[in-house]
Amino acid sequence: MIPVVALVVAKAPVPGLAKTRLAGALGDRAAADIAAAALLDTLDAVAAASFEARVVAMTGDLDAARSSKEIRHRLDAFTVVPQRGNDFADRLANAHLDAAAAAGLRAVLQIGMDTPQVSAALLTECAQELWASDAVLGLAVDGGWWVLGVSDASMADCLRAVPMSQGDTGALTLAALSAKGLRVGLVAELNDVDTDDDIEAVRKACTADSRFARAVREVRV
Repeated sequence: MIPVVALVVAKAPVPGLAKTRLAGALGDRAAADIAAAALLDTLDAVAAASFEARVVAMTGDLDAARSSKEIRHRLDAFTVVPQRGNDFADRLANAHLDAAAAAGLRAVLQIGMDTPQVSAALLTECAQELWASDAVLGLAVDGGWWVLGVSDASMADCLRAVPMSQGDTGALTLAALSAKGLRVGLVAELNDVDTDDDIEAVRKACTADSRFARAVREVRV
């Protein structure tokens, strides 16, 4: 086991609240179904990777979420902590601290729920890269990032000053980490799912029997 805690930052896939940009094209329920599938695929990949501990920082009402029962069952393999903070950047930085405290570890590798194509092997590679660096960052095709690892959870504090959900968020995050004097290893760039235009590229990167691929097929019928 690699002495790193895997952290998934997740939002309950509640229709009308989850994937709102995607919902504009597909409808609230379909967007929430796709979000639920993406979350479950992500949790499967994290559970199968070689991490010493696994934490989910969750926000939203799981009782009102799509696939609520299946998500709750999958979360049995994780420590679940609530997200806290005034904005998304604060919640990310706090989640790193909370995950490290919950696991009794310093190093944290954090992903979201927008890259269901991620595999256990890729996550393990990211953790191994983190063990050889101060931090790791995986940029997203849209200009954001999909994975961030820090060898000490306190290093994620720099996220509080980074504007999130922008076309330059990835570059700004890399600059913020570098400004702290950290050696940052860059890992694979991935597509993430935010809008209807993102779906096909991500689906092609998933296995045909993944929940995400199945959810997309149901929406496209």
